[in-house]
Amino acid sequence: MELRTRALKVLRLVDPVTKAAATRALATDVRAGLALDPALALAAPEGALPGRPELPKLVPADQVPRRSPFTLAGRAALLHAICHIEFNAINLALDAVWRFANMPTAYYLDWLRVADEEALHFSLLNEHLESLGHHYGDFDAHDGLWAMTERTSADITARMALVPRTLEARGLDATPPIQNKLRQAGDHRAVEILDIILRDEIGHVAIGNHWYRWLCEQQGLDPTSLYPELVERYLAPRLKGPFNFGARREAGFTEVELDWLAGMAGRKKHHPGAG
Repeated sequence: MELRTRALKVLRLVDPVTKAAATRALATDVRAGLALDPALALAAPEGALPGRPELPKLVPADQVPRRSPFTLAGRAALLHAICHIEFNAINLALDAVWRFANMPTAYYLDWLRVADEEALHFSLLNEHLESLGHHYGDFDAHDGLWAMTERTSADITARMALVPRTLEARGLDATPPIQNKLRQAGDHRAVEILDIILRDEIGHVAIGNHWYRWLCEQQGLDPTSLYPELVERYLAPRLKGPFNFGARREAGFTEVELDWLAGMAGRKKHHPGAG
């Protein structure tokens, strides 16, 4: 079965553990020579995407309770929230593979790599969550990452701008403070897993930056001035500091974009455009 067709099939799988394993198997098969047809026109299947289990219950973000990582239940809830993000990240990467036709081969290989690494992240977190006596689905979660994926389903440029380099890039900012709390709580395994996730997510955001700029170049658009227009058009969340400027720089954000973020954090004059 051709790569993009199979990515859609995996996206529709309901069980998270099965989906993670199938995603990793797909990446292995591609490395072994599985065929790819960038021009193949794939229609969205009947029924909701992505495939997902009945639990966790999805609620608005402000209704997801925040708990202290210094209790076992609170730490489990925190890790569950990150686990849910990684499950959604598998889905969005698979969606980027199947949905958008006529892109360069490297685009599909990049996003399959993202899906493969997100599947690893989910598996590591899920295993650790189970060691704490909980399972994925035990806590309520929100659906912000997939909601933006759906909103940008007809606009690949907006998808690259607002999912990897906006929503996922927030993980670059949030992960070190979370690690500090988990370290204080004595959960060194969780810290190790987040080290892996942070390292890989820098690469994922870099992929988003690369393809966003590539698409802008193809269309004769300025990526810096276009970004705030896309934020407004697709109702992307407002970025809030503190920002991990080092990780964002590694992920390919320009100094102009970082200056704009610094201005949002109250350190420099506002500049139009950011990532």
